[in-house]
Amino acid sequence: MGYVVRTLPSRELSSAETSNAMKSNPAIQAAIDLTAGAAGGTACVLTGQPFDTMKVKMQTFPDLYRGLTDCCLKTYSQVGFRGFYKGTSPALIANIAENSVLFMCYGFCQQVVRKVVGLDRQAKLSDLQNAAAGSFASAFAALVLCPTELVKCRLQTMYEMESSGKIAASQNTVWSVVKEIFRKDGPLGFYHGLSSTLLREVPGYFFFFGGYELSRSFFASGRSKDELGPVPLMLSGGFGGICLWLAVYPVDCIKSRIQVLSMTGKQTGLIRTFLSIVKNEGITALYSGLKPTMIRAFPANGALFLAYEYSRKLMMNQLEAW
Repeated sequence: MGYVVRTLPSRELSSAETSNAMKSNPAIQAAIDLTAGAAGGTACVLTGQPFDTMKVKMQTFPDLYRGLTDCCLKTYSQVGFRGFYKGTSPALIANIAENSVLFMCYGFCQQVVRKVVGLDRQAKLSDLQNAAAGSFASAFAALVLCPTELVKCRLQTMYEMESSGKIAASQNTVWSVVKEIFRKDGPLGFYHGLSSTLLREVPGYFFFFGGYELSRSFFASGRSKDELGPVPLMLSGGFGGICLWLAVYPVDCIKSRIQVLSMTGKQTGLIRTFLSIVKNEGITALYSGLKPTMIRAFPANGALFLAYEYSRKLMMNQLEAW
C-alpha cells in the first residue's frame, strides 16, 4: 500500500508533463494551425465567393459594369446563377492553401517575434507584435496563393475575355486553364502577378491581423481574448478584413489585371500596369469593385476566424483530454 501511495502522484505528474510537452511541441502546433487554417479558408470561400467574383470582374473590366447591381444582373443574364461561383474550385484550393500556410507560419513567426523582442516562448504578444508576425507569415502564404489565384481570376473573367475578342472561345474548366498556362509559359507562368501578390499580402496582413487583434482586445475589455463568443469573433474578423482591403485594394486591382490580361500573351509588370490604369482610366479605376469587397469582408473574414479559432480550440481541447 505504501508503495502505491508514493507512486500514484508521480504517475499523474508524468501524464500532465506528457500533455504539456505535446501541446508545446512545434510540429503538433504547426499541424493544428495548418488544419484550423484550412477550415477557416473553406468557410471564407463558401461565404464570400459570389462577391469575390463580382470584385474581380469589376476590377478587370470597369467599363463593362456601372456598379455592383449592374454586374450582378449582367452576370446572371449571361451565364446564370453558376456565373457567381465561377472559379470556386481554385478559390477553395487557393484559400485552403493560403490560410493553412498562413496560420501555420503565423505560429512560427510569433515565436520569431518573441525571440527578437526578448520574450519567453509562452509570453503573450501585443497587438502590434501579432500584426508583425502575420505580415511575415503572409510572404510564405503568397507563394502558394499566387498560382491558384491566377487560375481563379482567369476562370472568373473568361466570359468577358471571350466576348471582347481578347481570347478565342475555349473550355471554361480548371484543368483547361491549367493546361493552357503550362503550355504557353511553363511552370513559371503560374507566378504571373507574384510581385503584386507579395506587395498586397505583406502590408495587407499587417493590417489584417492588427485590426483583428485590436478588435478582439476591444471586445475582451481586460478579459482573456480566448473567452470571446462567436459574435465578437466574427465582428473582429470582419474588421480585420476591412482594414486589409482599405490598405491595399489598389494593389489587388493591379494584380487582377496582370493575372487576367496575361492570358493574351502580353506581359506587363506592376509599375507599367499601374501607370497604364492611371493614365487611361484615372485613379478611381484602381478602386473598381471596392463595394462588393467591403460587403464580402464581414461575412467571409468573420467566418474565416470563427472557423479557425473554434476548430483550433477543439483540437487543443482534444489533445489535452488525450
